[in-house]
Amino acid sequence: MNRLSTLLLSLLAALPLPAAHAGVQPVERPSVESFFRHPDVGFVRLSPSGRYVALLNRLDGGHQALVVRETADPTKVNTVATFESARLQDLEWVNDDRLTLTLKDVRIEFEGNYDQFAVDRDGTHLTHLISGNWNHEQQTLGTLIKDRVLTADYIFEGVTHDGSDDIVVGKLSWNNVDLQPQSVHPFRLNTRTRVLTDMVVGPQPEHVRWWLLDASDRPRLAVTEGKGRCVVYYRAEAAGPWDEISNRDCLEDDAFRPLMFDDRNTLYVRAGYKERTALFAFDLAKKTLDKQPFVDIDGFDFDGDLERDYGSKKILGVRFQADAASTVWLDPTMKAIQKKVDALLPGTINRVSCPRDCRNPPAVVITAESDRMPPAYFLYTPSDGHIVGFGSSHPDIQPKQMGKRDFFHYAARDGLQIPIYVTTPPGKADGPRPAIVLVHGGPYVRGGSWEWDAEAQFLASRGYVVLQPEFRGSTGFGSKLFRAGWQQWGRTMQDDLADAAAWAVKQGWADPKRIGIMGASYGGYATLMGLVRNPDIFRAGVEWAGVTDIGLLFTAVESDASEDLRRYGLKTLIGDPLKDPAAFAAVSPLEQAGRIHQPLLMAHGAQDRRVPIVHAAKMHDAIQAKNANVEYVVYPEEGHGWRHEEDSIDFWKRVEAFLDKNLAH
Repeated sequence: MNRLSTLLLSLLAALPLPAAHAGVQPVERPSVESFFRHPDVGFVRLSPSGRYVALLNRLDGGHQALVVRETADPTKVNTVATFESARLQDLEWVNDDRLTLTLKDVRIEFEGNYDQFAVDRDGTHLTHLISGNWNHEQQTLGTLIKDRVLTADYIFEGVTHDGSDDIVVGKLSWNNVDLQPQSVHPFRLNTRTRVLTDMVVGPQPEHVRWWLLDASDRPRLAVTEGKGRCVVYYRAEAAGPWDEISNRDCLEDDAFRPLMFDDRNTLYVRAGYKERTALFAFDLAKKTLDKQPFVDIDGFDFDGDLERDYGSKKILGVRFQADAASTVWLDPTMKAIQKKVDALLPGTINRVSCPRDCRNPPAVVITAESDRMPPAYFLYTPSDGHIVGFGSSHPDIQPKQMGKRDFFHYAARDGLQIPIYVTTPPGKADGPRPAIVLVHGGPYVRGGSWEWDAEAQFLASRGYVVLQPEFRGSTGFGSKLFRAGWQQWGRTMQDDLADAAAWAVKQGWADPKRIGIMGASYGGYATLMGLVRNPDIFRAGVEWAGVTDIGLLFTAVESDASEDLRRYGLKTLIGDPLKDPAAFAAVSPLEQAGRIHQPLLMAHGAQDRRVPIVHAAKMHDAIQAKNANVEYVVYPEEGHGWRHEEDSIDFWKRVEAFLDKNLAH
């Protein structure tokens, strides 16, 4: 098998770019609802044989319906189930006759109340497998359970691939201190009989956070985390000993993330390489990486997965994220299919998904999207080249109404190169336009990609240049950028945002007198600190679910942060509030609230556990004492973000009115 590095680099240079907008006349604004209502189509999944396809459709009134179509004749459709007070979170085929569904009861906000069901594709034999309602009395369950619904301390982990009616579930355990579970244990669960079978025989490591199964659905790797250490154990035989193959500091040492076993029992891992992560084959006997990476993408961490054929258990290809998402197929059949699909659907990134046995698939599912087109779904039959559309997730969006989205780098004031996505409004610009620095949450995540971004395109459709910097501390672009953000909340991380605005002004895109800042979670924190530190740059701000007092991340009893995270991870990433309280106060928006005089829109969910509402309540009171131009809305049924369609639409209508009043002119 050839190395993919050279192939990937050449492919990146050939990624499709949208056409220029020069001379295009302004177009009518699409509605807020067209961006932020729940998708019309989603969760499009092929059955293991490829004979059927399941998908979710939106019904009148916003309800959802699960339907199954025959791929040989997609006009043959059967409605399996409809949902009113629940939202589908996951949909998977157990086998060709049976599906499993993960549902969220939107009337109960907190995380973890997920219900698991199984149903035959004709809608019969519906079985409730896991109850997500924590309000009933918990029961002690043995290893063999019949005719009982599992309690909410079980979660769906995945499907099996042997044609049985079994799925894999995890039994969660807690330490009586943290809100989040400390460990998980895997079981097979029969979706018809509800018989539960332990998947791990004999002794096992303690406090396993997650398990990696091999191509035959056997637990072969156990990953533990505690006291800042991430340890990986490997088991060669079903009842053999667990052998430690990696033991590292979760943050300080190079990354080591197991991803998949292939048919030859080769383990593939994501590991550190040249100040970034790459995909490697790992020798389990020698406990060493291959000398050269299997996949390496210059300028980007490897962020992706391997596509496997479950018939032969061989690797078919690699999916990855560079400036945009893509796939490189190693299998000649899939490579040929991808080429034909791309010819049929030019100008979009087309993700091709095949059945479990993909050596000669009767049909494949295509997810097509671009910067200006939300995901649309198609069925393609390789035998006759026929393609059928299932619809768009947001059919009211017209690409001509959307703006161009591009990927750049700019130099921060200390010279560090910062990646950034820029979305410009549709139509020809007569000069600099109002701009928004849209700050991603996390913050230790990757914020964006080239594909469809509803928030960025909504703002662009309202006439704003949208700047989305991958500021220091962001992941996905190498360890240098990530580590540069450690203990830099409110400092150089904040400088990067101000520098993004200055860079956009220099490019001639942004009007320096009409720049705003907005974001959620960490992005909410950065919005507040941007108004504090750079009142000469940021004229207005919008923050939701934002951190307003860093110290509360360490002390709030309502928070879902674990004690281990507070003691090790947060101290490394953010700092130690006990050792240097003055430094924390200097970058705490709550302590600086009196310095915010610009217009501000704040929003928070009353059920938020990640950033409890005490953050917003204290901040609002502190700002309002000296700034009457602050709007504040609390959504009673929301947590850390908006689940309810009506709340999301209401919020973005408020954003539109607020920005139009305070920034557009």
